[in-house]
Amino acid sequence: MMAAALLMASLTGAQAQRIKGSDTMLPLSQRAAEEFMKINPSATVTVTGGGSGVGIAALLEGTTELAQLSRKIKFDEKSKLKAKGITVKEITAAYDALAVIVHPSNKVTNLTREQLEGIFTGKIKNWKEAGGADRAIIPYSRETSSGTYEFFKESVLKNKNYMPGIMSMPATGAIIQSVSQTEGAIGYVGLAYLNREVKAIHISYNGSESFVEPSVANAKNETYPIVRPLYYYYDAAAENKVKAYIGFILSDKGQKIVSDTGFISVE
Repeated sequence: MMAAALLMASLTGAQAQRIKGSDTMLPLSQRAAEEFMKINPSATVTVTGGGSGVGIAALLEGTTELAQLSRKIKFDEKSKLKAKGITVKEITAAYDALAVIVHPSNKVTNLTREQLEGIFTGKIKNWKEAGGADRAIIPYSRETSSGTYEFFKESVLKNKNYMPGIMSMPATGAIIQSVSQTEGAIGYVGLAYLNREVKAIHISYNGSESFVEPSVANAKNETYPIVRPLYYYYDAAAENKVKAYIGFILSDKGQKIVSDTGFISVE
């Protein structure tokens, strides 16, 4: 009901708005912005990435109306915003499954959470230790400003530190490219970014009892363990500028875009 009411809201003050932050959410926000502007020809919506932390920084600096985050806002970020008189509102726009990827030539198909923790913290250094070939493991990570970096650390590494000197990539596309070109590589990306140039690993969070493929269906039936919400944050005092777009993304049409772009709709 709320989404329908917001969708019918006036576009006054919303003709030009900016969305910035999470690279994971780029395919969703870009597609949604395109469709929103078709319905509202007078509206201009620009979408850029850079990472979840960049989105919050832009909200703090007043250079975006909507910050897109693949993690929850941090306490210190909320405090900084509040110090500037900004009270944020949070909208869950979609859900995302995080896929672990390797080079297509890699014979390893299944990994436990514990093995992933060992690989990304540097304790497991060779694929033969995980049932693969005698080849050095080259882990790729997102950079620290990324919400995906933080979510993977929290969910998979159980808040242990990444290995020193891990290869940090500025965007999800860079991880896809690097893993697709490096035989010993491993990385992690949002489900919507999967393609044939990389191989997705089946994951177990129950000590090898069951390994589950990353997919929308498995995320929806809650058998795939690495799933997170995706958020928009905005200044509550400037709600009129964004409420039409928010209403659109939460509408049936908007949630169909969520599904069409490889994410999981909000039930």
